[in-house]
Amino acid sequence: MAAVIGHLTVDSADPGLLAQWWAQVLGWLVEDESDPDEIWIESPDGGQPGILFLRVADAKVVKNRLHLDLRPADSSDQESEVARLLALGATSVDIGQGEVPWYVLADPEGNEFCLLRSTPAQLAAMEATG
Repeated sequence: MAAVIGHLTVDSADPGLLAQWWAQVLGWLVEDESDPDEIWIESPDGGQPGILFLRVADAKVVKNRLHLDLRPADSSDQESEVARLLALGATSVDIGQGEVPWYVLADPEGNEFCLLRSTPAQLAAMEATG
């Protein structure tokens, strides 16, 4: 027998704000706002572990030990996706990554995440359609 991931939990000063932001970034749905200290989002098809945002009193002070790696959706490229994320309120951050083929960004509360390039299959599909 093996365990399965139920959800990823993110500590937050404002769970409602952060849940709404991440729901917009991922195209997910805010599933439960009944408790303002615990807000849940999940993919529309429910096929992936959700993200639970929990209110905590302490501020984030160091680099995340766990972070999300995002890829552009099939219809976008890395540069247009990073522009969209920055327009939504992400910020570029330097955690000492140097010259790499991905972007390190942070959400409105400073939680780092990476925007990778499209997968080879995504790139081939984009080239085939246009």
